Amino acid sequence: MMVTRSALSRRTLLRGLGTTLALPLLEAMLPTANAAALASRPKRLQIFYTPNGMIMGGYTPTAAGRNYPLSPTLAPLEAHRQHFSVVSGLAHYNANALGDGPGSHGRSCGAYLTGAHPRRTEGFDLHCGISFDQVVAQQFGEATQLASLELGIDPPSLMGSCDVGYSCTYTNSLSWRSPTVALPVTVNPRDVFERLFGDGDTPDEHSRMVQLKRRASILDFVREDAARLSGRVGSNDRRKLDEYLESIRDIERRIQKAGAATRQAGSPQLDRPAGIPESYHDHVRLMIDLQVLALQTDMTRVCSFMLGRELSNRTYPEIGVPDSHHMLSHHGGDPDKIAKLRRINTLHMQQFAYYLERMRATPDGDGSLLDRTVVLAGSSLGEPNEHDNMNLPAIVAGGLLATNQHLVLPKHTPMCNLMVTIAQALDIPLQQFGDSTSAVNGLSA
Repeated sequence: MMVTRSALSRRTLLRGLGTTLALPLLEAMLPTANAAALASRPKRLQIFYTPNGMIMGGYTPTAAGRNYPLSPTLAPLEAHRQHFSVVSGLAHYNANALGDGPGSHGRSCGAYLTGAHPRRTEGFDLHCGISFDQVVAQQFGEATQLASLELGIDPPSLMGSCDVGYSCTYTNSLSWRSPTVALPVTVNPRDVFERLFGDGDTPDEHSRMVQLKRRASILDFVREDAARLSGRVGSNDRRKLDEYLESIRDIERRIQKAGAATRQAGSPQLDRPAGIPESYHDHVRLMIDLQVLALQTDMTRVCSFMLGRELSNRTYPEIGVPDSHHMLSHHGGDPDKIAKLRRINTLHMQQFAYYLERMRATPDGDGSLLDRTVVLAGSSLGEPNEHDNMNLPAIVAGGLLATNQHLVLPKHTPMCNLMVTIAQALDIPLQQFGDSTSAVNGLSA
């Protein structure tokens, strides 16, 4: 049946007292209920990065093809196996030393999304390559408020060199706008929220806290406009709108709670911006929820998320791992260290499972956000003790590529081949990127 009503603009905003709030895709924004209108929904890219490599023996599935048995590390993804594929055999040749000596973490992280060989330098003469996410952002960015969103968990290191001979810039970020300009990663949820919903120009934390106390919620300002809009849409849209506004309210509460806990602690060792939760688990999930909101409202269509900075020395006492992650990665074959690393790898997959759950549960037209998103999850190193760049862990998820399979490619297939494949699934006519040689066969949806 044809819908003849006048469509609500996709750029409709809720407004009040200088505040504007973007809306998710509602049925009222589609001029007709035909397949062409549904197919015009935006496509998106998400990068989900785990640091310090992967214990490949615990990660790699033991069989290829469809309906393969999940490995122990991938077990947390069981409920989502219909929505992702594991791709084996990928390599980044340009992350190898190529005569530059030690510094594998710096090279690997720099090469991960660029496919380029990073220049070995501790100074300002950085040189890498434009990253794949930014190639996509150049195509999608004109349609959104933010061309891309770069988020992480670990604050960046501000020292001149992090890996041997390599600037910390190479390990602080994944995204490169150009071969000489890396994009900074945001780790404070409050900063992300303000970037999405306003107040980002407030000059200092004290002023922001005063402003926060002055108003309970951004939703207070748009309440009247939301009520007006609710009267113009159908029952399904009213439900979606209520769920969306409640999700914003929930994130505000969590940020306020984290900020209050940080201030009450009063310890000089916790001198972090208000809004970063004490718990790694809570921090990760809050950042995931913010990314889902950004995609849901079409404020951006490209996100990257670092679960940890390369060379991260984070400890994970909540899973019985009080040891430094990076130091454990140099396990030297020690079974106890390997077991702890596998626990960390599994914890990271649990966070990825939460991301898939949130994307699947968030409506987008007649489907979910995941249906129109390509997600690339993985690490820039395979076996960490060997600093292996030639057998990388990679997962692709979403509704735009073939799923529920373990695709085993010929050894040392360029990782950039997968990026070309993803670009084409996003309707970007990319034929070559980095050191790619072709698209990957077997991933067409």
